[in-house]
Amino acid sequence: MKLGFIGAGKAGCSLGRYFLDKGVEVTGYYSLIEEEARWAAAFTKTQMFSTVNEVIAANDSIIISTPDGAVKSVWDSLDKELINNRIICHLSGSLSSDVFSGIEELGGYQVSIHPLFAFSDKESAFKQLNNVCFTLEGHPHAVSEWKQVLNSCGNEVVTIDKEKKPLYHAAASVLSNHVIAVLDTGYRMLENCGFSEEQARRYTESLVMKNVMHVIEGGTVNALTGPIERNDIGTVRKHLDVLDDDAKQLYKMCGNILVGISKEKNAKRDYKEIESILK
Repeated sequence: MKLGFIGAGKAGCSLGRYFLDKGVEVTGYYSLIEEEARWAAAFTKTQMFSTVNEVIAANDSIIISTPDGAVKSVWDSLDKELINNRIICHLSGSLSSDVFSGIEELGGYQVSIHPLFAFSDKESAFKQLNNVCFTLEGHPHAVSEWKQVLNSCGNEVVTIDKEKKPLYHAAASVLSNHVIAVLDTGYRMLENCGFSEEQARRYTESLVMKNVMHVIEGGTVNALTGPIERNDIGTVRKHLDVLDDDAKQLYKMCGNILVGISKEKNAKRDYKEIESILK
């Protein structure tokens, strides 16, 4: 496979460098921002293309690594006579491969490729991709080709249905971004108790990290502890009495989910009263 990139942001640069290090032939980059394409080409020791159609002509597989909102416009701008027998990819977690409308009539193959990973920068993120899982969705031929490439790099692959892309991306957002909202709420509570912002983060590192590791190692049911799981109604009432409206809403919303997990863990325990308080 000869691979080229349209777009030279964090994901495109990181994946290009990663694939090169794994032995994939990466030819280079095109970007509307010439400086970004030049930097990406230098970073990966590949070439800078002058047009999108040069990328298509020079490669078997092309990754459109632009922001989600630009994927369709890039596709629409391509010379469709060049698409035959080529694999066109994008990296969006929420868009399906259907964004490449009419590609099969042109003899091409479409696929969406999404790493379950948050790219923090262009220069070092590629070093963290060795154990990242990738999801694939699209034409069977394109999915098969990319599964082979990713497996050869040592990455696990999960194929999903195109109808599930929005749900999949929502899950990734909850597990990544929404967790930050929960942490921020807890940190602000500690600051209100006299902790500095830095202390709130540093002194709860073990509490947060160990809990996450327990979930990853044994699942949410086995990892669950705390007043809701213990059915400690008095403590939950005290918590709700001191929270402001936003924190109380978050506490109740998460608490209702925790009740469900608690019931699974302690099937004989009666959670009706605490459930009523949280609702």
